[in-house]
Amino acid sequence: MDKIGIIGLGYVGLPLLWTFHQVGEKVIGFDVDPEKINSINAGKTYIKHFKDEQIQDLSSSDLCEVTTDFSRLDEPDAILICVPTPLDHHREPDMTYVEETAKTISEYLRKGQLVVLESTTYPGTSDELMKDILEKGSGLKAGVDFFIAYSPEREDPGNPDFNTKSIPKVVGASTEKARELAVELYSKALDKVVPVSSAKVAESAKLLENIFRSVNIALVNEMKLVMDAMDIDIHEVIDAAATKPFGFMKFTPGPGLGGHCIPIDPFYLTWKAREFGLNTRFIELAGEVNNAMPQFVVDKTMLALNEKGKALNGSKVLILGIAYKPNVDDMRESPSFSVMDKLKALGAEVSFYDPWIPVIPSSREHMQWKGLESVDWTKDSISEFDAAIIVTDHRDVDYSELLNWCDCIVDSRNVYPGNREEYKGRVFKA
Repeated sequence: MDKIGIIGLGYVGLPLLWTFHQVGEKVIGFDVDPEKINSINAGKTYIKHFKDEQIQDLSSSDLCEVTTDFSRLDEPDAILICVPTPLDHHREPDMTYVEETAKTISEYLRKGQLVVLESTTYPGTSDELMKDILEKGSGLKAGVDFFIAYSPEREDPGNPDFNTKSIPKVVGASTEKARELAVELYSKALDKVVPVSSAKVAESAKLLENIFRSVNIALVNEMKLVMDAMDIDIHEVIDAAATKPFGFMKFTPGPGLGGHCIPIDPFYLTWKAREFGLNTRFIELAGEVNNAMPQFVVDKTMLALNEKGKALNGSKVLILGIAYKPNVDDMRESPSFSVMDKLKALGAEVSFYDPWIPVIPSSREHMQWKGLESVDWTKDSISEFDAAIIVTDHRDVDYSELLNWCDCIVDSRNVYPGNREEYKGRVFKA
């Protein structure tokens, strides 16, 4: 394939663009956001764990172009789709981005092109939704004139041990020719490609990966509630159980789920299952448990302030960490916002500190927090707060300073392990 096109230059598309470019492939990136295009052309990153040097490698190369001009979609031989697949307000799949992208591709689709969806979705999206839109808009026939495949993204932003190149790539398609083309494409740049029999299998595998995590996180979150009521340290329990060399996999509790996959993917399967008259009770129960964790953190904060003789209403509360996971600037579906919303509704004055996110940008949700700036990490600033809640445990935060500066810390990430003397009356586990 002479040129590879990638639609959506976010946390999935940008690393994918760079990975193909690194092996000498001609690439063209598409995005509706001109700021991203301008940033790449200027050699500046907009994803903190992705370095300026990598962006400059792209912007200075004759093998790479980025554009907002989607009329150029007829140029690449393969088009990879990396657009969001969020939930709507009813917690059902919002396929708007996939549908609009497919409609746009159909306007410029030509014979021989391969179209690969990477966005997480329900089984049947590629063979049904994508196929129908592409055929209707182009007048071409899938499997004859052009080809469709599915290969789920497996990005883990900020993980130094794995990257796009080294993570095995599952590839599925419902025709042998489409699967061969997709395997050939990804094999150019990735260490290992895992072909499966159909797009539906690949779509389902992605859901299973993240539902597995969601269910097990819900299990330890529920255990945390029980252990808390019994005054038992859940983290000590987990560490003890993890010494078993077989039959146990360690998961840790927290303030709720975040990221674009784990909080969302289970609902894609539960929605599709209803089409077949099935109820995914186990999966939905896990979602209920995980969604209840931000309230647990708020309740613990109320109790902690009460011990200090203060009410939550009117108190100044600092949220430590807006990102959904440590050491990234990705705040998609972060439980921090749920905690903040609940605190504000109860009358607290809410601020945040996050060394990775200096100001809260515009997002599809949580618009009430848009533009809020991170407070300064100084003794004078931090000591003004009645309570500090650790929601995301970034490694470049000095938690010993926090312990000295704030006398009411609600710890939902076990930053302060055990029950040391210096924690008493200052650190409250959540």
